[in-house]
Amino acid sequence: MTDFTDFDTLRAAVGTELGTSDWLIIDQERIDRFADATGDHQWIHVDPERAAQGPYGRTIAHGFLTLSLLAPIGQEVMTVSCARMAINYGLGKVRFINPVLVDSRIRGTVAITGVTDITGGVQVERTITITAEDATKPACVAESLVRYLE
Repeated sequence: MTDFTDFDTLRAAVGTELGTSDWLIIDQERIDRFADATGDHQWIHVDPERAAQGPYGRTIAHGFLTLSLLAPIGQEVMTVSCARMAINYGLGKVRFINPVLVDSRIRGTVAITGVTDITGGVQVERTITITAEDATKPACVAESLVRYLE
């Protein structure tokens, strides 16, 4: 865990890979709960019998489920204790490169790719790469924008 205690240190971290989160299991229960929360019940995600006959041989996580894990991964790898609050400002480029198969273990690596001064704080661009254990390609690579306010 990297803790930034001032914005100057955060600015100096541009171009730095901060670390990798712990492993997280993506089981069918998590996938089903995400489907219920979003209303996306496509068979490739929630029907194990049908998915067994599909291209991956089992269900896969929603791309947006994988993307939703950026927040907890980012919070596990870095904190900005000098900020009074953090605001998710959105995303830049997002790519879903490889599916996350049910019961996979995934983790994310966080790199600081930019820091821009804004009124009352800084905007940080982080590139988060989510990989599944034993996969040859990442599952997701996303540019995450967070505003840290003084």
